[in-house]
Amino acid sequence: MATASRIDPGAFDALPLDKGIVASRRRIEAMEALLERVVVLPGLNRPIGLDVILGLVPVVGDIAAAALGSYIIWEARNLGLSRFQMMRMMGNVGFDAVLGFVPFIGDAADVLFRSNTRNLRIIRKHLDKHHPSTVTVEG
Repeated sequence: MATASRIDPGAFDALPLDKGIVASRRRIEAMEALLERVVVLPGLNRPIGLDVILGLVPVVGDIAAAALGSYIIWEARNLGLSRFQMMRMMGNVGFDAVLGFVPFIGDAADVLFRSNTRNLRIIRKHLDKHHPSTVTVEG
């Protein structure tokens, strides 16, 4: 029997609210997990998140998903990412939003094109280079 969720429900309980780099990294990782990996699709064993679920609501859902994805970009701006990195991240969220406006194809594309995961990868690369003390070991 497949489990409905592989994410610890307590993972979002105690997110830090301070302005530190480690706190920002934890908030970004939690938002990415919420948007991309909340539940696992039965049969496909592919995780989906709020981004896909919101994408099922025409127009408004895609706008809401893009707004939530923009939070990650806002946090990245506060971390001091370069303009090039910021433009790449905005392009990822914008491309995901534009794809979402196409009926049926956009919903399938949300499962395959994970803009928030791509943006998290950009942020992690920046933090690992400029702030190596924030590196966390994935378990």
